[in-house]
Amino acid sequence: MASTVKAKGKNVAGLKAKQKIKVTKDGPYLVLGVVPLDKQIISTEGTDVPLCYRKGEDFPKQQSYALCRCGHSVSPPFCTGKHTEVGFVGTEKASNKKFQELSDTTKGPRLDLKDAVVFCASGRFCDSGKGTWEYTKESDNPISKKLATEQACNCPSGRLVIFDKKTKKAIEPDFKPSISILEDPQANSSGPIMVKGGIPVESASGKQYERRNRVTLCRCGHSQNKPFCDGTHLQIFFDDGDKRIKRKE
Repeated sequence: MASTVKAKGKNVAGLKAKQKIKVTKDGPYLVLGVVPLDKQIISTEGTDVPLCYRKGEDFPKQQSYALCRCGHSVSPPFCTGKHTEVGFVGTEKASNKKFQELSDTTKGPRLDLKDAVVFCASGRFCDSGKGTWEYTKESDNPISKKLATEQACNCPSGRLVIFDKKTKKAIEPDFKPSISILEDPQANSSGPIMVKGGIPVESASGKQYERRNRVTLCRCGHSQNKPFCDGTHLQIFFDDGDKRIKRKE
């Protein structure tokens, strides 16, 4: 069944301390603490742009597992050691700055939209209709306000975050800690790893990136903002073998 992310306030400070994603040097992401893993399919519902997510398959629960980030696994999304064979260089280039420091603001009468372009994973939910920015500017209109909120909350990377002007609080999807492997059939590309519910992401050097409700991690191996996705998977038509993605010659 198609589903649009429902938005409501969320405090992620009290999540289980054992759950963590560790970026390894030139290797996979190590996921610790029994983090649920599934697939989510970016769906256009017959339109020209993504509108919602469709639930894909669930993977068996594990105490820990390693997810490929070089893009060459023979059993995706899990690491099979191919990074050593292909000489993968996974140098992390992401900034240590906070989301608020990296974002610009579009102001509206009822909503403000924070936009940190550096985190863009090319989910394209923001392109529907007039687009999230214009809907924010028209947020005194109840329909525009609803659309701006839904589109921002569907942004997989959290590049876009909507704030209620009255409460000054972010309106975020109510995610439990989990990970989704994204597939993007309309773009004919397999997508990034969507990390939900504020799971900590730790760099290979031991620093912890800002803990956010949703981020996307690169798994094609080509992002210039590692470990985060920068949308390059669309440019190279990254194909992890999912049956929903058409094969490329």
